[in-house]
This record gives sequence, C-alpha cells and structure tokens, in this order.
Amino acid sequence: MYNQFEMKTLAKLENEAFIRSTICAFSSKINPSVDFIEDIKTAVSEAITNCIVHAYSDVEGYIFIKVSIIKDNTVEICIKDTGIGIEDISKAKEPFYTTKESEGRSGMGFTLMETFMDSLKVYSNKNKGTEIIMTKSIKSEE
Repeated sequence: MYNQFEMKTLAKLENEAFIRSTICAFSSKINPSVDFIEDIKTAVSEAITNCIVHAYSDVEGYIFIKVSIIKDNTVEICIKDTGIGIEDISKAKEPFYTTKESEGRSGMGFTLMETFMDSLKVYSNKNKGTEIIMTKSIKSEE
C-alpha cells in the first residue's frame, strides 16, 4: 500500500459532493487523467447516494469511507454503511431494479459503478449494513 485515508460522515445528501471531491483530490496523487477522475466521481456519487437513499431511508446514520492507493497506481475505495442491508445483491445489481421507484429512482447505481470502475464487490447483511469495494487503475495508455 502506498497511502490511504479514512473518514466518517453523516449520511446526508449535502455531504455527497464533499466526499466525492475529497476522494478525487486524494486520487490525484497518482497523476490520473481527467477521464479517470470523472469515472471515480460517477461511481462514488452512486455509492454514496445508495447509502443515503436506501440504507438510511428513515433514520440518521453514518457513511464510512476508506480510500487506498495501492500497487500499480490503483485506487481502492471502500464505502460502508450500517443501515438496513440489501436482501438480494444479485437482484439489486440488475439494471433498472429499484426499491424506490415511487421516488423516481432509476435503479442504475450498481450498473454505473460496474461500468466506470475496474472492479466492484458488494457485501451486505440484513439490518447490519452494506460494504462496497471498488477499484480503478491507471491504464498504460493513460
């Protein structure tokens, strides 16, 4: 591991941009392209919004973030909540699946995370929370 940071914030929509910007600023240490940063912004925004909208829909909670720069100029982002959890991860990862259709949610969060990152792992336990681990590497052509 080259470097890392951790933070904990309240799961509030007004904190999403701060979290996203902080992760991108930290990632700038590996001299990424603009496209690389934009991909991270999109994936992180989706992960954070999922915590806020789904994990803590009616209660206040926290989001735990750990970002590491590891070998080969790879950024690893871990976003965790202690909310309600995901009952069926496979179903939740299907494009357009949402439990919040009445709120205008599109169900594309996991699809976007998988599209913009090199890897996505999702772990969840009912009433204990969800952890998302995403990685993105700078490719040699960048």
